[in-house]
Amino acid sequence: MSEVAKKKRYALVGTGARCGMYIKAILGTFSADAELVGFCDVNQTRMRNHLKNAQAEFSCEQIPFYGAEDFEKMLEEQKVDVVIVTTIDRQHHHYIIRAMECGCDAVTEKPMTVDVEKCKAIVDAVERTGRSLRVTFNYRYSPARTKVKDLLMQGVIGKVKAIHFEWLLDTVHGADYFRRWHRDKRNSGGLMVHKATHHFDLVNWWLDSSPETVFGLGDLKFYGRENAEGRGVTSFYDRGTGHPNAKGDPFALDLSEEPDLKEMYKDAEHEDGYLRDQSVFGDGINIEDTMNVVVRYKSGTQMSYTLSAYNPWEGYKINFIGEKGRIELEDLEKSYISAASGELGESLSKSQKLLVLPHWEKAYEVEVPEAVGGHGGGDDPMLESLFSPHAPADPYGRTANHIDGARSILTGLAANQSFMTGLPVQVDALLCLL
Repeated sequence: MSEVAKKKRYALVGTGARCGMYIKAILGTFSADAELVGFCDVNQTRMRNHLKNAQAEFSCEQIPFYGAEDFEKMLEEQKVDVVIVTTIDRQHHHYIIRAMECGCDAVTEKPMTVDVEKCKAIVDAVERTGRSLRVTFNYRYSPARTKVKDLLMQGVIGKVKAIHFEWLLDTVHGADYFRRWHRDKRNSGGLMVHKATHHFDLVNWWLDSSPETVFGLGDLKFYGRENAEGRGVTSFYDRGTGHPNAKGDPFALDLSEEPDLKEMYKDAEHEDGYLRDQSVFGDGINIEDTMNVVVRYKSGTQMSYTLSAYNPWEGYKINFIGEKGRIELEDLEKSYISAASGELGESLSKSQKLLVLPHWEKAYEVEVPEAVGGHGGGDDPMLESLFSPHAPADPYGRTANHIDGARSILTGLAANQSFMTGLPVQVDALLCLL
């Protein structure tokens, strides 16, 4: 059998910005073991754009295009082994399940899906077909978060009794969720599912446990037209590109000034009508930007968690309180940048600090290996675990399957329900995972 024939054959469905990481990995670093044999999307322009960029960087051959209606045709014609799903979140379940029913394994971007019914359908499909599903939780692989797992496995603070976890999204990255399809909870599940799935998965993995009870409060307090009007704003626009009212607004995104985004989105609008640059202070936003959640885990650990999306800096702080002391991790992921001057905010710089504070002993700082690459250094080792048959053994159990994917979103789904009812939610009542 030839070397080419031994390569695992991948197809990619959903060709927005997220798929680029997988294209580069397959055509570049892991090309000896993997090949990309098909693109599937509703939008021909975006598929052509990715192919053009791939051919320029890797001199690859033509990769066949398939419309969404020809997904199964692609699987059959291209003899696909694994489908990589990078569509909008509410469509994940459709392609995951059909891929497995057609005899393929699947890899999906997080979150695995956006509601309990779709989650149950995926879990049932895995059990019914015997196929595998990987959920790409790259945060598990970053050096700082892996080091926390290592410390907890060593038992340096004993059993963890409580966690305080604060995640801050800034007025660049955080605002972007309110420009895009994520602003509609039907598409994304809101930030409790789309973004916090990362954070809730980390806690499940760190504790080796699952959420039991969830209570939360969440609201749209900053973005959206009503909030802007309450602050005295009177000048509005529907999109940032080409609208006179958007000029000078630091929250406006002008696609004509961003060549990559223009190619991928502005030039593709005529096919599917998707607007990448909607106003964050427009109508139609139904996700929260301010969220506070309390979780009790089956291990007995309690967590207080907060997520907000309009901060002057981006990063997180997490404190683990254990029987024998405390672990503190603080990570400033992105400094504030003045939209007017482009200068970094005073006294703020990218930094990371991991401390262990034992009872009755001197506190000490733990050195964390330098993070290289995207998502805090998590992308490269995660991609190696996905695509390389020679990936090293992982003592930290960072590979995430469909059960991990389900557990991570169940915390967010329970929080969403609690937002609506004002009552605590028993997670197993939503979906019991044995």
